[in-house]
Amino acid sequence: MSENAGQPRRVVFLGPPGAGKGTHATWLAQQGAMLHLSTGDMLRAAVREGTELGSQAKQFMDAGKLVPDALIIDMLFETLSARGGEAASGWILDGFPRTEPQAVALDERLDAKGEQLDAVLLFDVDSDELVERLSSRLTCKGCSAIYNRRLRPPEVEGVCDRCGGNVVQRADDEPAAVRKRLEVYADQTAPLIDYYDQRGKLLRIDAARSIEEVRGAVLRHLGIGHTETEH
Repeated sequence: MSENAGQPRRVVFLGPPGAGKGTHATWLAQQGAMLHLSTGDMLRAAVREGTELGSQAKQFMDAGKLVPDALIIDMLFETLSARGGEAASGWILDGFPRTEPQAVALDERLDAKGEQLDAVLLFDVDSDELVERLSSRLTCKGCSAIYNRRLRPPEVEGVCDRCGGNVVQRADDEPAAVRKRLEVYADQTAPLIDYYDQRGKLLRIDAARSIEEVRGAVLRHLGIGHTETEH
């Protein structure tokens, strides 16, 4: 996969649950194009491995409290430092920031390093389409691999292709729970979209299209590969 020369890309993938952020970020990472940084995965790994930051985060989680933004950002930059070679070609942040205060805190930390975000890709999808997508989503309890009951089921029903673990529907992927998650996303993220739009960072993608079409749009926005400019 070819890419444009220049400074490393620092990108946020923004969008509602089920919009495909993780799917496309994972694919780019598998191609060796960019490092995929999922804050949820980082947090779970840090807690599981018992790192200093993970131990701090676990105290909040065990108390039923949200992990502070500053701790999440510390974890992010610790991961970037540890994986410097992989991050050299650029990185995608998936799952953070979710609110405007988090975006401000991230920008301040980047500014302190003499860096800034290059782009924020917003994956736009209609709410009804998202409910349909997420209500069909299945997750492996072992390795967290994602399947879709309609479009991409596991080869053997209930069994993960990758690790052989149990594939189930998460409680928060049931229709009523999905609609609630989308309401929370809309309330939290509308100011965040305006924040990045006003700073000239926001790039919108129609994520209701096929995976191949959305992937092409992502590649064009990131300047990777040789495709026509999207209109």
